[in-house]
Amino acid sequence: MNQAAWGRRRFSVGLGAVALGGFHLARAQGDGRIVLGQSAPFTGPAAQLGVQFNLGAQLFFDQFSAQGGLGGRQVEIRTLDDGYEPERCAENTRKFIADEVFALFGYIGAPGSLAALPFFTKARLPFFGPFSGAEALRQPFNRLIFHVRASYYDETALIVRHLTSLGLTKIAVFYQNDSYGMAGLDGMTKALTAIGLAPVATATVERNSIDVKAGIEKLISTAPHTVVLVTAYASAAAFVRSARKAGFGGTFYNVSFVGTQALADALGADGAGVVVSQVVPSPYRPAHQITREFLEAIKKGGDKVQPNYSSLEGYLVARVFIEGLRQAHDSGKLTRESFIAGTEAIGNRTISGFPVSFSASNHAASKFVEISMLSGDGRVRS
Repeated sequence: MNQAAWGRRRFSVGLGAVALGGFHLARAQGDGRIVLGQSAPFTGPAAQLGVQFNLGAQLFFDQFSAQGGLGGRQVEIRTLDDGYEPERCAENTRKFIADEVFALFGYIGAPGSLAALPFFTKARLPFFGPFSGAEALRQPFNRLIFHVRASYYDETALIVRHLTSLGLTKIAVFYQNDSYGMAGLDGMTKALTAIGLAPVATATVERNSIDVKAGIEKLISTAPHTVVLVTAYASAAAFVRSARKAGFGGTFYNVSFVGTQALADALGADGAGVVVSQVVPSPYRPAHQITREFLEAIKKGGDKVQPNYSSLEGYLVARVFIEGLRQAHDSGKLTRESFIAGTEAIGNRTISGFPVSFSASNHAASKFVEISMLSGDGRVRS
């Protein structure tokens, strides 16, 4: 079964399992479990981002717990659906705080994460592994926030280097009209300015919308060599398909948040040649240790998780989280403060073959970025 078919089958199963996960909240830490709260889109046009990340993380936590957990304590993710809307994410965060979860984990996207920020900051609740590279979550430094992925600045810098090495300098940017889209636009502008260039045109799309007509008309009229898309997979797919129908013959680049497999599934044959920057190694190539462990875990778990970039990122974030938890546990009593200190104590280390770097002044673990390309048959090449 190819990646596209697997994705469609696994998505329908995973969506129901994950979306129901947050309906029965209870006081979190009283029975020996270490309970995490995840607000993410489990329904709506960005749903596959939340579902796949969650399934990857849950895969690791389930197998970790089955092996005895941390001194007999199991790790559990409780989920609440926010539909990729920041107001709902803020409300979910308030619920998790009231429920006294140990930490917040794997929030999806800058808009929701930024809406949650004042609440978890006031509550002194660790915020681990957001699925976002937005600079606003990194600067100013917040001791509660830990990043496992590279930033959008890292991704857009690589995209600009890649494009200009091919002689493609007329670059337009199509971005989501929110904090995520602005973060990507800022990254593109910064990278282009550094080499004396600027976007030839920009256009926007509203969050959770696929109304791309005005954006296509504005951008295509400038005849760019390429369009860099900073949006989620539904609107990105709509843009690529409509732009090609309108006669655009240039290339398309996306940052990792787009949801690579979801984009490939949505585009089908129209995805051939579409480029996506990635912040984790290929989930299909077992040459990477983290990928090898991930694929072995999927097999051991009964092939219930689709291997893709989003699920691998969830698995990796869970893996790194456990390393911080172990450091805290080894130091004595496990508390939120000891977890923060324990994660900072990881230092410069390779975890399952993936290099990370944490310290008391640096909570951004990785700068790993590479380029991948959709092949048009549901597959992704890196």
